[in-house]
Amino acid sequence: MNAPRSLALNQPDTLAEVQALFGAYEDALMRNDRAALNAFFWSHPAVTRYGIADRQWGHEELVRYRAEVPDPDFTRVLHGVRISTFGADTAVVMCEFRRSDTPLHGFQTQTWMRLPEGWKIVSAHVSMVPLTFDTRMEAP
Repeated sequence: MNAPRSLALNQPDTLAEVQALFGAYEDALMRNDRAALNAFFWSHPAVTRYGIADRQWGHEELVRYRAEVPDPDFTRVLHGVRISTFGADTAVVMCEFRRSDTPLHGFQTQTWMRLPEGWKIVSAHVSMVPLTFDTRMEAP
């Protein structure tokens, strides 16, 4: 059995890159910029996105889904954004959010990989649930 390799956690330059990309993703999401949103995701049949009441397996399904999503008629505020980078090519972004149109509490997770074509989301999961626990709105 091989010993685990040490990964450089949260290298400042890698962390800054992913923070900027996540900010741009959020901006595109709230503008419903379909082309930008599709481009953030890995263009591959293995990309997976689980949404609030939907799922997309593969980039083609993701593009078809995005084409039908209406422009948002709500605002969204992020809380507790946590970004962890592992080496120079892998990152996990997690956050909680509140939308202005529902009392439900949202959670979002994205796995980002640096690929030959640049940083891409290779998997994502979004959920909204009634808040049944006490939450801190800022990550530790």
